[in-house]
Amino acid sequence: MPAPRRKALSEQDRATWALYVRHVLPLAGVVAPDAPAEPGPLPSAPQSTPPMPLPVLKRLSPVLIGHHPPGVDKATWNRFRAGKLSASRTLDLHGRTAQRAFSALREFLGSAHAEKLRCVEVITGRGSGETGGVIRREFPLWLNQPELRPLVLAAAHPHAANPGSVRLLLRRVRPVK
Repeated sequence: MPAPRRKALSEQDRATWALYVRHVLPLAGVVAPDAPAEPGPLPSAPQSTPPMPLPVLKRLSPVLIGHHPPGVDKATWNRFRAGKLSASRTLDLHGRTAQRAFSALREFLGSAHAEKLRCVEVITGRGSGETGGVIRREFPLWLNQPELRPLVLAAAHPHAANPGSVRLLLRRVRPVK
């Protein structure tokens, strides 16, 4: 089989490579085969419009299961905490590995938020250990992940005697003005 033909590098390609190589440190005791000389200035790219500044996102306080969060009035919080605010949909995470449970939770919360649901329930299970199962222990951490935290407003156990179930109050979808 003949060797593939190689295309000759342009001056722009050589200059880009030389600029990249300047930031790479050789391994100890190894001499780089052909270390390039200091390249001259790169040809300037055509001027474009400056990038748009990124919007400043409001820092959200962490979701703590059973704690009254800011932004929820007392009457709604009391109904939610007492389990009187019914869940529109339920996700059961029993029998899943932690990774599959987290993936299912992401999909579940994403679709529930997109459908503008207000209250959902996630069953983590009690677990067999003293502190509960892996999913139950990891669940509060998952809720505070950057992709899930903006969706969840509050979390509480719907019944004090059942720590294996958590109801989530989702943020309302506000129209952009």
